[in-house]
Amino acid sequence: MPVTRPVAGRRHRPPRSDLVPSLPDLVVPLAGGLLVLAGAAGLVPPLAAVALAVAAGCTVACVRLAWLAGAPPAATEPDRPPPAATDRPPPTGTEPDRPPAAEPARTTVGSSVTGRRARRRALSRRCAAILDGAVLAAGLTVAVLPLADPSRRPPVALTGLAVTAALYAVALRKLPGRSRLAAAERLRRTVDVLSLGVSLVFTAWMLLPPGPVPPAAATTTVGGATGAAVLLVTARADRRRRPGPARCFAGAAASLAGLALLVVLFAYGAPDRAALAAAPPLLAGALLTADGARRTAAGERPRPSGFPAVWPALTAPAGIAALAAGHHLWTVGEIAAPAIALGLAVIPPMVLRELLAVADQRRHADRLARDAGMPARADVRPATDPLAALADPSDLLRGLVGRAGGALLVVDLVGADDGTVVNRPVLVEVARRLRAGCGPGDLVARLAEAEFAVLTDVGPVVAYALGSRLLAALTEPYPREGGVTRLRVGIGLAETTGGEPADVLRAAELARRRAVQLGRDRVEWYDAYLEEQLVRRLDLERELPGAIARGELDLVYQPVLTLADRQPVGTEALLRWRSPALGTVLPDELLPVAADLDLLGEVGRWVLDRACRQLADWSYGGRELWMAVNVTPRELAAPDFVARTATALAAYDVSPERLVVEVAEPAVAAELPTVVARLAGLRSLGVRTALDDFRAEHASLAQLRRLPIDLLKVGPHLVGPAPDGNRPLIDVVANLGDRLGLEVVVEGLESDVQVTGARRAGCRYGQGFALARPATAERVEAWFEEFGSAPR
Repeated sequence: MPVTRPVAGRRHRPPRSDLVPSLPDLVVPLAGGLLVLAGAAGLVPPLAAVALAVAAGCTVACVRLAWLAGAPPAATEPDRPPPAATDRPPPTGTEPDRPPAAEPARTTVGSSVTGRRARRRALSRRCAAILDGAVLAAGLTVAVLPLADPSRRPPVALTGLAVTAALYAVALRKLPGRSRLAAAERLRRTVDVLSLGVSLVFTAWMLLPPGPVPPAAATTTVGGATGAAVLLVTARADRRRRPGPARCFAGAAASLAGLALLVVLFAYGAPDRAALAAAPPLLAGALLTADGARRTAAGERPRPSGFPAVWPALTAPAGIAALAAGHHLWTVGEIAAPAIALGLAVIPPMVLRELLAVADQRRHADRLARDAGMPARADVRPATDPLAALADPSDLLRGLVGRAGGALLVVDLVGADDGTVVNRPVLVEVARRLRAGCGPGDLVARLAEAEFAVLTDVGPVVAYALGSRLLAALTEPYPREGGVTRLRVGIGLAETTGGEPADVLRAAELARRRAVQLGRDRVEWYDAYLEEQLVRRLDLERELPGAIARGELDLVYQPVLTLADRQPVGTEALLRWRSPALGTVLPDELLPVAADLDLLGEVGRWVLDRACRQLADWSYGGRELWMAVNVTPRELAAPDFVARTATALAAYDVSPERLVVEVAEPAVAAELPTVVARLAGLRSLGVRTALDDFRAEHASLAQLRRLPIDLLKVGPHLVGPAPDGNRPLIDVVANLGDRLGLEVVVEGLESDVQVTGARRAGCRYGQGFALARPATAERVEAWFEEFGSAPR
């Protein structure tokens, strides 16, 4: 199995290009702001300044939306750019090996997934076309106003507002991802819209000049405040599940608010300078709409849920109304009785929203309790049963409500010997140890059969120390009849930040899952990157099955050269997974997933077959090279591995001595007898064997004589001077290889100094960026043409 070694301590994060604003996104708002300032200073007529500023934003937005509306299907894929990576870090001043770009997605005729994607793309293009019309209508409305007679401006602005609102309404209802809401969610949104809508109507009413209100202003004020409430509540509710459509909703709210403000100003005959206040929302609305449509067309993934704050939905309406009332009292001096009644109407929706929030918490608690297979409430527990005396999931969620500080630890247990379920007597002792290790104010709960939780008020650092103490206590042996039982423990920790209890519990569960993936017996702390890793892992597990059938696996080849004259003698086959959805995936990320999905054998068979076929092609061309293929001990342990290798060699008429099977030295010790037997079987066929990543430690030297190998591969770290000032370890390894009859290959050579040091030590072969980079078969073959074809 081809493997490459990851750079120590290096973590690849997916690029976040969506967070980097483009040049128009920076220039257009800046230019618009300068025009507004020029209009306010009298350097430019105010209406002309508004028209020019809004026209700039609408032009950029319309161009983007028109491109999205007419873009071909491939232009709106893929969801995420692939992470770039190389086999080893390049030396300073050199370019890293760039893997070829991922091929376009291959789909199967009749695939339901492909059909859904195609329908989504078509729907996104239609929505982009309608949104383009809405932005264009808003821009044309503002552009016409400076040219219209002052008496005609109110109907012009009102007509533009009506057309823009109608187009937005059609487009927003068609955006992809819209789903039918449950009754409880519909009720919550209705209450939120009512609360925000009443506060906005009250605010607008307080800001209107005293005296009679023109009919156009009254209609626009009430309708605009109601529409803005609907759009803003929807944008807030969808900002994580549908980030793109949420931006479209926010953009529509801003654009319509700007047009409504113009209608009101013209209806009152306000001076032209007042219209400058409408420029910022109109400009922001156009750019937000275009950005939301782009994200929707690209299929932007939902964001991590995080810990959303509840206060804006509960207190923002009251705050807006209070500020408007204060402004009115400051400028007018009194509030009429109808306005006071309208202001008091903000309170009932807020109270109802709070009652709904409490009901949601109770439903969350009961649902989690049912999922855990435990009673929703357990008010009476036998005092003699430590398990029954623990809190249940509903108690835990109630304890998380409104908690602004502290931490939550989720503890997962499994038998250390065979990974089986923990029996009840051991669980009783686990409960006792948990209770003994926690403080008197900590809440200990049982979430599932062998899963517990600890809710504490201490800070995250102290909570991590608590988790370490619990880990040490829970991994101590548990006495039983005839021996002891040992457990393996994974603990996840998340801070409680005053967010939704279900979100806090989910974060702790994600951290626990990460601890389990990393082998247990550890405490993992939740952070955003951890969630990215888990999502990436789930994507890999979803896409890897069937990758071979879809033709997504590929091999690149890194030449092996003689250090004396730098002539090629062989190559090492390195695996690449060119996933259309995930980009280029390297072996250090691919192989653990393949092992967990029991796909190592399938991938290994493909690699061996492809390597032998390529070796045969080069042999037919007159170049006698060896081909090194990496395998894992788990692959070697397969009973048919030797027979399968012989079959592949015979199928392509490849001489056995031209194939080199490599196994990594750090992984050999666990299955040494099996590895020795399989390597001996390969040598009996004539296949050469190699020990990769030799560490030159005492244990490595002790087992070296037992392994039937022909080549010894070492890293460049042995080439430099030893820490104690003695001669480099590569000299010792080279002498040892000479005595044992082994050829030494130094890999990872990245500078001429390392190449010279390896050659002086007596090593015959080397590979690395200083000699040749990994490349496709075609590029390597072209590189071979520069050398002679004498066999090696």
